[in-house]
Amino acid sequence: MAESTTEQLVGDVRPDLDLATATWQSSARGSRGNVQIAFVEGYIALRDRRDPDVPAVIFSPGEWRAFMVSARAGEFDLT
Repeated sequence: MAESTTEQLVGDVRPDLDLATATWQSSARGSRGNVQIAFVEGYIALRDRRDPDVPAVIFSPGEWRAFMVSARAGEFDLT
């Protein structure tokens, strides 16, 4: 599991978050979901469950809301 700080941030500010002790939650699709999120120091970290050593993408609360609204509206639907 990754013990480094975050490497990528959506937006302008790059917080120095330590994700080594983060509590990761799987996506709503249960154990087959490939996306995990963690809430750390007021930010939301998103990572690939299959490759947890790849740096997480970090969202501010406002960015996360915008992402979720867009995802629910199907903006990222590739089918």
